[in-house]
Amino acid sequence: MIEFAQNELTHQVAQSARDFAQQYIKPHLMEWDESQEFPVHIFKELGKLGMMGVLVPESYGGTGLGYFEYSAVIQEIAKVCGSVGLSLAAHNSLCTGHIMTFGNDAQKKKYLPKLATAEFIGAWGLTEPNTGSDAGNMKTVAVKDGNNWKINGTKSWITHGKSGDVAVVICRTGEPRAKNNSTAFIVDRGTPGFSAGKKENKLGMRASETAEMIFDNCIIPDENRLGEVGEGFKQAMKILDGGRISIAALSLGIAKGAYEASIQYSKERQQFDQPIANFQAIGFKLADMATKIQAAELLINQACDLKMKGLPMTKESAMAKYYASEIAVEISTDAVQIFGGYGYTKDFPVEKFYRDSKLCTIGEGTSEIQKLVIAREILK
Repeated sequence: MIEFAQNELTHQVAQSARDFAQQYIKPHLMEWDESQEFPVHIFKELGKLGMMGVLVPESYGGTGLGYFEYSAVIQEIAKVCGSVGLSLAAHNSLCTGHIMTFGNDAQKKKYLPKLATAEFIGAWGLTEPNTGSDAGNMKTVAVKDGNNWKINGTKSWITHGKSGDVAVVICRTGEPRAKNNSTAFIVDRGTPGFSAGKKENKLGMRASETAEMIFDNCIIPDENRLGEVGEGFKQAMKILDGGRISIAALSLGIAKGAYEASIQYSKERQQFDQPIANFQAIGFKLADMATKIQAAELLINQACDLKMKGLPMTKESAMAKYYASEIAVEISTDAVQIFGGYGYTKDFPVEKFYRDSKLCTIGEGTSEIQKLVIAREILK
């Protein structure tokens, strides 16, 4: 298999994440899933290991690693629990990534060290109740008021919308559907007028908190504005380019978890006096799984490689996210089938992979949006 720029460091980081997941996440994952508990303490521990600031430069308190290491961390965590993998990805790629990419030096110094150590949990708000992909028609509005901005509106489906200590929020600052009509702001929890709304009761990813963020005459200083007025949507699209790599890695981790469980089970489960792995029907399923996983991994590595070289990777990251998320659903579905009746119970891990996988085809741009992005890129 092509290794791209991966090296011993990538493997060491992956092993560290693997050990952490086995020791601290695996014993509790079903209890968190059932209760929908967002295990903040786990992210504080991940922060101590540097995994909440994987891409943040060391000068700002981060680990200063690259996308190969970042992808490896998410995959290893998601192989055990998709929820923790999702929250890890959202914190690193979205909130932290946005401030790291578009913040000025004062903003970076103020927020990045706390985000990188998980002293602060980060949230990122683009989606609204009536605008998902149609972000040009946002209803959350920021109006300039002297040297401040007044924000009104609601953001929905926000990872860490309730527990996040700091949020990057994209608000409309121009007319609906006008060009360059949105701006990004940093909003601290505790700011008057900023509150959490409804927490979603989800099919999967239940230990990753998803909630509304409500802004009611929320006043923030102009120094909390990220970049220039009107650049919010452009910034968000650049952040989502990198974010797609993280959701692809999340998808791949879930797929690998379901596949590895299926391999183990098919060798142990006996029917007609032999392991079910001996039957062609099962063998073919496993062969398909292995091939899809390898293809997804190559797509992700290609996107990571381009990202690390500073080359355009919009198409490649969209392809990686689209393909990896779709095969995560396919592989986890086949895993449930291989486990048979046991696969449908919560005593075995594959039903959770099955539930968690579906979000990957929806979050950070649906599969249909990825196809739109890919089509635009190849038709340029």
